[in-house]
Amino acid sequence: MRGVTVFGVHVGLQHTTAPELISVWQRIEALGFGWISVWDHFYGATGKPDDAACLEAVAMHAALACSTSKVRCGSLVYSVGYRHPAVLAKAITAIDQLSGGRADMGIGAGWAEVEYQAYGIPFPSLGTRMDQLEEGIQCLRGLLHEETTDFDGKWFSLTQARNEPRPVQTKLPIWVGGGGEKRTLNIVAKYADGWNVPFIAPEMFAHKSAVLDQHCDTVGRDPKDIKRAVNVGLAYTEDSLVHQFGAIANRVRPGVLTGSNEEILDRIGQYVEAGADQVNLALRAPFDLDSLEHFSAALHLT
Repeated sequence: MRGVTVFGVHVGLQHTTAPELISVWQRIEALGFGWISVWDHFYGATGKPDDAACLEAVAMHAALACSTSKVRCGSLVYSVGYRHPAVLAKAITAIDQLSGGRADMGIGAGWAEVEYQAYGIPFPSLGTRMDQLEEGIQCLRGLLHEETTDFDGKWFSLTQARNEPRPVQTKLPIWVGGGGEKRTLNIVAKYADGWNVPFIAPEMFAHKSAVLDQHCDTVGRDPKDIKRAVNVGLAYTEDSLVHQFGAIANRVRPGVLTGSNEEILDRIGQYVEAGADQVNLALRAPFDLDSLEHFSAALHLT
């Protein structure tokens, strides 16, 4: 059985300000969490075409790096359709330097069609987006982990591409987000250092983790080389759950920690048994820092 080594907080960038985020991040770090991540969206999480109050991810990832001193600074996850992998690799390298070697990066196929349509960004079929993800992560691996990279794909190409100056970390961790069992988990097995999935129950996490193990066996990869994280909600009461997630409360309910401290600790234990190395609390504005403090105290994080 793996043991959770990291508790993190995944902080949404919607309906907030940069000064508020900096204050929230610093409080999370002071509470003893080991990871903070940002999401990559141009609109809010509701999917509505008029819900557009959301800060840009790369800039805020850099701000996170500059305003903290201990936590890992992650991203769950950048959409491969929004930036060329080389542009993203250069940005993440700068963030790694700003943080003194604390950056992680995540990449995914993208899904929020309302954002693509609003900004005129092509939104191809899921199969095409998965193809782009598989090519994009290979480009990122080369640029972040190797001195020079050649890649000749349908969607991206690199010719003796260099990424200098180099990241502080010799091997900056690359995560893939998503739970698709045929393509996503296969891409994780072949190329990723970490895998992240949101709002699923422990038994479903165990199932998908086992599928990932099967893909690792097929490609000759040691499953232990891949860190596994789940993003969960935190709602001590039903009112809190509805307040945080509104219309999607029932959809995310299987992946929300709720009830007493004992019930929440038991639920975390179930995720550990299911194979989770890391548990991230998904937090969005208005930020409930009192619940984070309560959680931190219950787990003795400080």
